[in-house]
Amino acid sequence: MVKQDSKNGNSVFVCEACGFAYREQAWAEKCQAWCAKHKSCNVLITRHAVQ
Repeated sequence: MVKQDSKNGNSVFVCEACGFAYREQAWAEKCQAWCAKHKSCNVLITRHAVQ
């Protein structure tokens, strides 16, 4: 389960495995699933992360 947080006044969803934050919950869930399975990050997923 990803957690919901706030960054710069905007709601974001955070991958609990690596800490990357996303505007859309679906991307955070994909990130977390990838991190859990492969113990690494996927550049095609993390490019959707917010700074």
